[in-house]
Amino acid sequence: MAHPSAPTMAHVARRAGVSHQTVSRVLNDASAVRPETRDRVLRAIAELGYRRNSAARALVTRRSGLIGVIVDELPLYGPASTVTGIAEAARAAGYGVTLDPLFSITGSTLAAAIEHHLSQSVEAIVLVTAHGEAPDESLLKSIDVPLIALDGFLGPGAPTAGVDQRAGGVMATRHLLDLGHRHIAHITGPPGWPQADARLIGFHDALAQAGVEPGPVVPGDWSPRAGHDGILRILEDDPRVTAVFVANDQMATGTLRALAERGLRVPDDISVVGFDDIPEAAFFQPPLTTIRQDFASLGHAAVRLVVGALAGEDVPSAFVPPRLMTRASTGRPPRRRGAARPG
Repeated sequence: MAHPSAPTMAHVARRAGVSHQTVSRVLNDASAVRPETRDRVLRAIAELGYRRNSAARALVTRRSGLIGVIVDELPLYGPASTVTGIAEAARAAGYGVTLDPLFSITGSTLAAAIEHHLSQSVEAIVLVTAHGEAPDESLLKSIDVPLIALDGFLGPGAPTAGVDQRAGGVMATRHLLDLGHRHIAHITGPPGWPQADARLIGFHDALAQAGVEPGPVVPGDWSPRAGHDGILRILEDDPRVTAVFVANDQMATGTLRALAERGLRVPDDISVVGFDDIPEAAFFQPPLTTIRQDFASLGHAAVRLVVGALAGEDVPSAFVPPRLMTRASTGRPPRRRGAARPG
């Protein structure tokens, strides 16, 4: 007899006398489920009339053709562009995508998003996030589909796709060193973000290799306001600074605005390098030298890991190299270092 309201996976679990996770495993055709348990779950599904389109399709075809994507900070250029790359690559590989955008990553929100995707019988899950709380270890062990996280979110040993953020930080700083700058500051991303931390490490590594002391390092939050306020603080702390590496292009827009307000010319008085190469970067005034992250390639790399894992292959992590885009916001340092500047 059918359940009076629309039956859920929880109803199926109660009727079959198993856990919610076991029902999910049966719907995903997991081989670890004992045959008698699988039969009991399928019998409960039939008795209750439980049917999701994706679950029914999975039971018939043994595959749903879906990849689940969990993403936070979706309004930011990087995550949005990465998700677009995943969708394009998934379509080319014959898969659809289900998207679950989160406002924040906590243990509970991530667990709920993972369970939501598993209830849709996805064949794999991609986490487009790089900060927040990682899933509980017991939850990770219960997931019987490939799980790919960008930028090493799940820690060492787990398959990941990512851009080599440290190399990008080295590249940006070395570009300024090669131009002759020796008083270089940095506006970082938010503390605790692996991308921001890696770019900061690259900044320090490049300076150490050149035997140059770092200039002021000021924390930011990816916003134009942080870049605006950060460069003013840097100039107050050390007027000798002739160049600044800004950890993303959005903050670089605020940096350029603040410098213009102070009557400083870019790059004649001070050089600016960003990170990301957002589409507007080439149209800033002046056009912004920046480190390009190929987010489309990152999304494609994530899908290649998914396809390889579904084929039973051993999938090593995939890293996309960054690229320096040299434009008009960088040049040689002014001849008279530390000359008086407008207040």
